[in-house]
Amino acid sequence: MLARTLYLTFHGIGDPVVPLAEGEGRYFVPRSAYEDTIASLSGIEAAHGVRIHVTFDDGNLSDWQFGLPALVKAGRKARFFVLAGRIGKQGYLSGDQIREMQAAGMAIGTHGWDHVDWRRLDAAGRQREWLDARRRIEDETGTPVDHAAIPFGAFDKEVLAGLKQAGYARVYTSTAGLALEGAWFCPRWSVTEGFSAAKDIPARLGLREKLRGTAYAPLRRLRYAI
Repeated sequence: MLARTLYLTFHGIGDPVVPLAEGEGRYFVPRSAYEDTIASLSGIEAAHGVRIHVTFDDGNLSDWQFGLPALVKAGRKARFFVLAGRIGKQGYLSGDQIREMQAAGMAIGTHGWDHVDWRRLDAAGRQREWLDARRRIEDETGTPVDHAAIPFGAFDKEVLAGLKQAGYARVYTSTAGLALEGAWFCPRWSVTEGFSAAKDIPARLGLREKLRGTAYAPLRRLRYAI
């Protein structure tokens, strides 16, 4: 079985409305580029024999303002990974907006509480980031949350083991590459400024990338015991 699944990650659409750390601005893409990307995905999937999944990290307000309408128009679904500690804060999603996206068929996952490096957590930090954050989001959605996106894509064997022990059904990173459909560990490709769906996505979907994604899956299982 070849790896034929590509996960795209968006962080923000349009101009940022919250303070950003140095270098974060490149993860905000123009609204027109985002809308063109979403509209083009079905055609790219058909042409290359792949599945493309859309995800969003951080819970920025633009997920609801611009992300949701384009998805609905194109008849596509996405998964939104929310930071529990930012729900309702200025520039981020409110509980009502999260529920509106959920009612439109979108899935909600957790990105933790404070967007910190999970490799450096102590026991209290793991409780807050992996368990308390999940419960906070579940309080808003009224449904179980069992998909987690790792902040910064930074993980090690202990992080993955902890997430598995915490009962997460799927974990998403920023590791480049294609994924096997249904895999527990899901590499993703972060979309940045200057991105062109017509040019950049097909470049990631050749036979070489499919073979590489297939080969990496058992290597990850061996290295990280997942």
